[in-house]
Amino acid sequence: MRPPNILVVLSDEHTAAAAGWAGHPQVRTPHLDHLAAQSVSFDRAYTNSPMCVPSRLSLMTGRYVHQIGAWDNGVIPDPTYRTWGHHLREAGYTSVLAGRTHFNGPDRLLGFDRRLTDDLDFWLDHSGRPPRRTADWQRPTNSHVTEHGPGDHVHTQHDVAATDAALEFLRDPGEQPFLLYVGYMHPHFPLVAPPEFRELYDAADVELPVVADEQHPVISLLRHGFRNDEPVTEEQLREATACYWALISHLDFQIGRLLAAVPDDTVVIYTSDHGEMAGHQGIWQKQCFYEPAVHIPLLLRHPALEPARADAHVSLVDLLPTLRNIAGLPPDPALPGQSLLDPHDRPVLSEYHAQGMLNGGFMLKSGPWKYCYYGKAHPPELFNLDEDPQELHDLSAETPLVQRLDAELRLLLDPDATDARAKADQAVRLSRG
Repeated sequence: MRPPNILVVLSDEHTAAAAGWAGHPQVRTPHLDHLAAQSVSFDRAYTNSPMCVPSRLSLMTGRYVHQIGAWDNGVIPDPTYRTWGHHLREAGYTSVLAGRTHFNGPDRLLGFDRRLTDDLDFWLDHSGRPPRRTADWQRPTNSHVTEHGPGDHVHTQHDVAATDAALEFLRDPGEQPFLLYVGYMHPHFPLVAPPEFRELYDAADVELPVVADEQHPVISLLRHGFRNDEPVTEEQLREATACYWALISHLDFQIGRLLAAVPDDTVVIYTSDHGEMAGHQGIWQKQCFYEPAVHIPLLLRHPALEPARADAHVSLVDLLPTLRNIAGLPPDPALPGQSLLDPHDRPVLSEYHAQGMLNGGFMLKSGPWKYCYYGKAHPPELFNLDEDPQELHDLSAETPLVQRLDAELRLLLDPDATDARAKADQAVRLSRG
């Protein structure tokens, strides 16, 4: 029996809560809402790293960041990585890329068969240099929040071109089953939104984000590094958020164009590499483990699955085992993930090893608990998301619970040894110039 065609759509920086089907009262996502009504929505889906390149390489290889050394945005993929393209070739699939992948280096395929459109070159690092992880590091500006408003932008042009190329491929995909990946820039900053989508929103409807009275020292340093501690006016906060919503709606429109071109028996997966803090806890971008940064949308439409809301904890490393399952391939015991066609609840892991944090950060989400470990030099953070969804009340003084969750984390990795490996690798890459 011929395996089904597969369309995977990956956005950049779409937090799980900012969508109609997720219950957001303002964000308009009619096409994704329609897809959600046909899909299993994984309501506890998480990224394995709140940063672009690490999360994407983890996604594509089905391996955790620490397993493949994908520590930061400067990493050039190792040629021995086996990605979706390598795996599904075993089942006779043609694998095709369009748009945003954020693969650094000269290899633009990483095991896929064809590329229709490429990344914007200014987002790619061809040097392999790591970020500077020192206490005095700062982003040049806080433009990720202050650069906003209606207008045309190269990100929008990129996304339209990716859709156009994907639609051209879908008109004549060939005889083999295909895996088509379409990657979008939106809603990644800068928050410059197409005017017709910006007009959908009134900045006065924006609810101002919540910031805790006291912040963990790691979070304070992170905010300083990314200039999120610099004053931003209420007007700027509202406009930036409205533009973020508008970029999501433009993304939704592009996805609607794709969905109109594929038959109902095509498997469709939609997710994002990570979220966007959008001012929560005084942070814009991601680079931390609060829900807006790590909680991501994940929809799976499959002819054999009834639409449902699934509450099992899942993460991006689960996509490759899922694709193998859909393609009729047996489970690969080397992969840490599980197939989303029959998931079971289990703790999920996210990690961060880049600028803004002096030491590696690690998150374990287990049941209602979120445990964040920042190394021996700092206390951890602990939240009960069932009782404290905005993560304002740190429970890390609950010693027995911290010990239990720390032990769960160490079943997946040794965080201190992993931090040392990351720093050693980054030092070697830095020494190469």
